[in-house]
Amino acid sequence: MRILVLVDGSKWSQKAALYAFSVAKRKNAKVVLYSVLDRREAKALAFHLSMRSENLENIRRFEETIWKDMKKSVKEVLTTLLELGRREGINCSFKIVEGSAKDKILEEVNSGKYDLVVMGAYGKSGKTRIGSLLEEVVGLIEPPVMIVR
Repeated sequence: MRILVLVDGSKWSQKAALYAFSVAKRKNAKVVLYSVLDRREAKALAFHLSMRSENLENIRRFEETIWKDMKKSVKEVLTTLLELGRREGINCSFKIVEGSAKDKILEEVNSGKYDLVVMGAYGKSGKTRIGSLLEEVVGLIEPPVMIVR
């Protein structure tokens, strides 16, 4: 059995990973922690930061700094989860890709490699309504999906 866990760095996705680890332990499954980085997010944050500082000349510098921080942050979260899973005796790995979250997630989850997809009910914004990415992709995912609250 192979389990794909969608990790965006939020506490909800980290909770989903922990739940996937408990399932993997019982089923002797392999877990893949999967994260998508979207450069458009870095560009948007850089633009807003530049507007706030009233210095649009810094957009490129802000974007590169934000992009590096995004990569570093998600890698730290995935590495921490990976180490935790391995300490629990779980066969796990992680994968980071770049692109549109919706497109990359659907491509990976529907690749035929996974028996179960686990994701958090909410994203990084922590809003009380169900995550917008979840709303976009859940009906298009072929394997069973477990949503963790």
